Amino acid sequence: MSTTGLAAAQAKMRDAGVAEQAIDVFSHYYQALEEGATGLVPEDTIEPLTQIDSIDDVEVDESAAREALSKTVLIKLNGGLGTSMGMDRAKSLLPVRDGKTFLDLLVDQVMAARARYGVTLPLIFMDSFRTREDTLAALAAHPGIEVDGIPLDFLQNREPKLRADDLTPVEWDADPSLEWCPPGHGDIYTALVASGVLDALLERGYKYAMTSNSDNLGAAPSARIAGWFAASGAPYAPEMCRRTPADVKGGHLAVRKADGRIILRDTAQTPPEEMHYFTDQFRHPFFHTNNLWFDLEVLRDTLTERRGILGLPLIRNTKTVDPADPGSTPVIQLETAMGAAVEAFEGATAVEVPRSRFLPVKTTNDLLLVRSDVYEVDDDGLLQQVPERACVVDLDPRYYKRIADFEARFPHGVPSIREASSLTVRGDWTFGDGVVAAGDAAVDEAGAPGAIADGARLG
Repeated sequence: MSTTGLAAAQAKMRDAGVAEQAIDVFSHYYQALEEGATGLVPEDTIEPLTQIDSIDDVEVDESAAREALSKTVLIKLNGGLGTSMGMDRAKSLLPVRDGKTFLDLLVDQVMAARARYGVTLPLIFMDSFRTREDTLAALAAHPGIEVDGIPLDFLQNREPKLRADDLTPVEWDADPSLEWCPPGHGDIYTALVASGVLDALLERGYKYAMTSNSDNLGAAPSARIAGWFAASGAPYAPEMCRRTPADVKGGHLAVRKADGRIILRDTAQTPPEEMHYFTDQFRHPFFHTNNLWFDLEVLRDTLTERRGILGLPLIRNTKTVDPADPGSTPVIQLETAMGAAVEAFEGATAVEVPRSRFLPVKTTNDLLLVRSDVYEVDDDGLLQQVPERACVVDLDPRYYKRIADFEARFPHGVPSIREASSLTVRGDWTFGDGVVAAGDAAVDEAGAPGAIADGARLG
């Protein structure tokens, strides 16, 4: 039955025009799934990674940094629709500050770096079929962002969801688009090759790539980190931040005892009974930001040597074919993580960076924070934190989780939280104009639904 399942999946991918390289990679992981691979990394097979360079402590020659940045390309992961916040288009098109979207601010950051350092610094988005059209339309409003001979985007591949009972491609007549899923952002390496973008970059003399999520405005172009990476001679390096109690879910790096390689371990790869090790901020002191640097030439040579398959660890993701319907057909999605490539390259390393390089927006709590007066946007499009510590935001998910509900409850913009340590909202409240939160501010459910008056002071 499974042999039939793989053949059916391959045929479905070919009929949909999926690149042969992507079909080969999918077949590799299908076979691993058949053989019982779980992707789990038990604690007794690793040693914690506790010592890495800090970018604040290393010496980087300014001219060498500029030279490294001149050979660097910036790639933004842009395949997500922001569905967890109720969006149906690229999250990068969500307004963040003064009417500017993530995409607008990313363009500002790149244009500022080009002007400051005199470099070309191409900006490229890895889009999905669902985000490409809107993203390219938005980029058309930014003349001058293009670099001759380098496309503004390339497409992430797609693969069939597999029935959990027999590993055949699922069929879902109610919405055939739900029969497909992305292979995780580990697909970036395959997609770079299959799209021809890797060859185009190498032909034009680019050597390094810096990759990050499009919703992380902290991951701006950095000549200093580019200079450090070039001087290190490493083929691959993720940016890491020191963990706090709020970072217990973030993936971390460790050293595999079997071969001494640095590996990435995410939540899904940790045995449930060992999560207390995973969440221990002192045992595993750094978390993975998903900001990555890699050598384009080494990537090309490694993929050639391995016939297009890096062999990243499998992530076996169990879901239902319609994520909104828990009663729909159970499926398995075969995924890999971009950061797992750290183990594919001998000599890979890592670098500790300031927390300011990690400002992702995964929830409306995060969105309120980056829209607030905790941050100011400088001339380079960078968010600069004003108070020493950022406010911890906790909005009632019943009323604020979806972006449309969030916007409706903050019709005049978000409150001032610069003076607040925390803002906790329970119940259905609509905020007036000029609301200020201070200290440990809280709004409880008593009296809801209701309105917070203009100019009210909370806390």
